[in-house]
Amino acid sequence: MLGTSARLLRLLSLLQARREWSGGELAERLEVAPRTVRRDVERLRGLGYPVCATPGAGGGYRLGAGGALPPLLLDDDEAVAVAVGLRTAAGGTVAGIEEASVRALAKLEQVLPVRLRGRVSAIEASTVPLTGPVSTVDPGTLTVVAGACRDSERLSMDYRDRDGAASTRTVEPYRLVHTGRRWYLVARDTDRDAWRTFRVDRIGQVRPTGCRFTPRDPPDPAAYVATALSSAPYQHRARIRLHAPAPAVAARVPPTVGVVEPVDAGSCLLVTGSDSLDAIAVHVALLGFDFQVLEPPELVDHVRALAGRLGRATEPLSGAGRAAGREGR
Repeated sequence: MLGTSARLLRLLSLLQARREWSGGELAERLEVAPRTVRRDVERLRGLGYPVCATPGAGGGYRLGAGGALPPLLLDDDEAVAVAVGLRTAAGGTVAGIEEASVRALAKLEQVLPVRLRGRVSAIEASTVPLTGPVSTVDPGTLTVVAGACRDSERLSMDYRDRDGAASTRTVEPYRLVHTGRRWYLVARDTDRDAWRTFRVDRIGQVRPTGCRFTPRDPPDPAAYVATALSSAPYQHRARIRLHAPAPAVAARVPPTVGVVEPVDAGSCLLVTGSDSLDAIAVHVALLGFDFQVLEPPELVDHVRALAGRLGRATEPLSGAGRAAGREGR
């Protein structure tokens, strides 16, 4: 049987792992009598953990939110995940949390067992970030928006579009999507009665309205953002059939570049976009699969002209061409 201290730690770990436990379940897991469970719960309360109890046959115990933050118990994998997450946050896209992330990481590494420090250090030493331009978001804005998504509460917000035009939007926020470089809000714009994506770094003042709503026909958030990023903002929107299985194509096309939809076992549809027809043609050609351009018609003509130009590049030079080449040396 576990000693009292070890049993309290085990009880705390169980309460943190699941929303609610019955007294009988906890007693069985800890191999003690229900009366011992009740005493141990009182001990945890004395240490500052807000353990809530519901009486009756269907009642049980759950760990509630308190006025202070008590220590958390993490298993090995959880501790490594938190440490890696804090390192990422220290150089991430949410403005103002870098210093807090470093402080939290320092506290965590101070108490990590040696076996876990080695795992965290190995990940750090073996990882090289691919840096590039990122758009930072205000953590307060992100928190308000996330809370409105969770509570299904309408928001009024100031927004600046890609052209810099300012407006006030009333939205029904649904989900936040993080692409690694930017944060996007998927929400229904009530004035336009349509689903939209909003870059969170372009959101200004946010005002919760207190009005609740029920989401209507919500899209798949990740797929919706991927479609919006890969085609909607661009001058040219292309649909291309590739003669290859969808998983093979998806492995080479990031979701922010194009959306891959299976057609059958051996082919798929790529929906993508760009302001340059050359960019689309070259990108698709370099994927390494046979393909057919379905739309737009101007891309069909462009690929045909490009194919002719590339074909002529492989032809031997004529006599006049060779002479011109010698004169240019």
